[in-house]
Amino acid sequence: MVERQTFASKFVPHLVLIVGVCIVAFPVYLALLASTYDAASVQTGKMTLVPGGQMIENYSRIIFSGTNSSTREPVGTMLLNSLIMALCVSLGKIAISLISAYAIVFFRFPFRMTAFWLIFVTLMLPVEVRIFPTYKIVVDLGLLDTYAGLTVPLIASATATLLFRQFFMTVPGELVEASKIDGAGPYKFFVDTLLPLSVTTIAALFVIQFIYGWNQYLWPLLITTRDSMQTVVIGIKKMITTQDALTEWQLAMATAVLALLPPVFVVVVMQKLFVKGLVETEK
Repeated sequence: MVERQTFASKFVPHLVLIVGVCIVAFPVYLALLASTYDAASVQTGKMTLVPGGQMIENYSRIIFSGTNSSTREPVGTMLLNSLIMALCVSLGKIAISLISAYAIVFFRFPFRMTAFWLIFVTLMLPVEVRIFPTYKIVVDLGLLDTYAGLTVPLIASATATLLFRQFFMTVPGELVEASKIDGAGPYKFFVDTLLPLSVTTIAALFVIQFIYGWNQYLWPLLITTRDSMQTVVIGIKKMITTQDALTEWQLAMATAVLALLPPVFVVVVMQKLFVKGLVETEK
């Protein structure tokens, strides 16, 4: 039986979606507008809903020169630091989780499940809980103001290990036996069989972990003492000073808009694989 759809049943869902998109997008549009005006117009509230004429000047200044007050480094350097951190964290989490899940599922060794549950228990220990001992180790190793100090403590991921383990457990045993008959060793089976099957899961985790690494604030704030190593999230916070009259809001909004672009780009480019990796059940 085919249910007849009325005009209201088609119009109302679209209206709700449009209203929701407008509510979410309007603050971003305001940030974009503010980045095209001068400081006086933004601070006095004389902004209109039409872009101003200072866009090229504001963006060129913030990308290549910085604010020269709250942060002396250009946003281009901050974006590069954030990009390196996000890529290293996301790729490192995926690589370590793939290997650990592969060992837990396909190798039989003593205390195999104990190792898995120890990894799983670390879900209850976020960075904030273990921040002091982690910071102490990084300082002792001389990793302050380095990319290794920014990324290595955040690489391990129990969530990604759990997801890969659950996926690997769905791989038919016949496929493993066929690979052994073909003479494939553990490495060849992992590279030629499991990795191609895991593409959608890897893509979904990459998007999630990239955004996680890009949005990190507390750890980069602790581990970086030089302006040249700070990330864009820290840069935005430093631009917004406690004294409102000193805040160059047009530059802060321009930085916020630039900080949105890489995560949005990753989500748009990998959208199909991301959705497929989250909803696909039969591999």
